[in-house]
Amino acid sequence: MVDKKTSNKGADMEANKTAAALSYLWILFLVPLLGKRDSEFAQFHAKQGLVLFLLSFLTWFPFIGWILALVLIVISVMGIVKTLNGEWWEIPYIYDWSKKINL
Repeated sequence: MVDKKTSNKGADMEANKTAAALSYLWILFLVPLLGKRDSEFAQFHAKQGLVLFLLSFLTWFPFIGWILALVLIVISVMGIVKTLNGEWWEIPYIYDWSKKINL
């Protein structure tokens, strides 16, 4: 027997993975956050994208900010790839912060 909840998650992921990938492109996290309110997959990635967006403001500081910017770029690229592959990637530390967001 197929679990309906698992089946729905798979359908949700397939239908919304392109929109969820936008979560990792700076301010475009707003597209899935506001436009895909009914998608658990898109909301999961959009909340992580929101945390990455907020962290991007720390890149204005010399040296430490430049290193952080490089790290954020790598994480964003990995997030896009994993999202398009349909993975529920919990970014270390970022995911913990994103769980606290209730929108």
